[in-house]
Amino acid sequence: MSAVRAARIGAALALPGELVLVVCLAAGVRPPGAVTAAVEGLVLGVLLLEGWVLTGLRRCTGSWRQALRAVVPEPVRRLLLHELRACAGLGRWVARRTHGVRPGDLAAAYTGPQTAMMYGLLFVSLIETAGLALLIPWPAVDRVVLALDLYGVLLVLALHAACVTRPHVLRPDGTLRIRYGALFDLTVPPDAVASARVERRYPQGRLVTVSEDGVLDLIVGSQTTVTLELTRPLDFRRPLGAPARARTLRFYADDPHGLVTALRRTVG
Repeated sequence: MSAVRAARIGAALALPGELVLVVCLAAGVRPPGAVTAAVEGLVLGVLLLEGWVLTGLRRCTGSWRQALRAVVPEPVRRLLLHELRACAGLGRWVARRTHGVRPGDLAAAYTGPQTAMMYGLLFVSLIETAGLALLIPWPAVDRVVLALDLYGVLLVLALHAACVTRPHVLRPDGTLRIRYGALFDLTVPPDAVASARVERRYPQGRLVTVSEDGVLDLIVGSQTTVTLELTRPLDFRRPLGAPARARTLRFYADDPHGLVTALRRTVG
């Protein structure tokens, strides 16, 4: 088996575990410490293997981009990019800065339902980290588990920070940017909006769910509050890169009345 193939297989094996971990954190569910440690340990091993393979391919191709595409599948690239962007959001959060919001734009927050849940998850993670540090008798194992647990804590903070610093954005010309952290980003042009209304719904499903009849649900805290009917279907990318199309958009905003009123005013 070639090193490139081994790296791709390793990435494919690590992807489901990392994806489940991110989805659980977005839903406010803290996986057991052993599961988190196993997943992040696998990811770390895969990253080391891929780093070694990428270095060799870089020498052969002369391009980091070509080497990266040859070794790392697109879903893995997108997931790792999300984690890097989420970690960058921590700096913006501390500096009280937002991403993609210009003067004159209306920023619409959507973190209300998940804030208390995330802080509760963070508290449980810290308690678990401290407990494991006291229970594990082997210093080497203790240090590894501690590092992985601290990374899990960092991931919780980074996921929430990405959501805080990347709000929905309504531009003065009526262009609406619907987001969820660094995982989802859809731009809706003003001529594509047929109607907008406040509508609180409690859909079942994952963070991003698309029905067979073209209804997109971007769910935060198991709910959506704004419904957009479009004049035409819009194409977009799911969090891991799969293409999709929707004719109706349902998403959450903390102040749905303010956002819908501003949107109606700008699009006429």
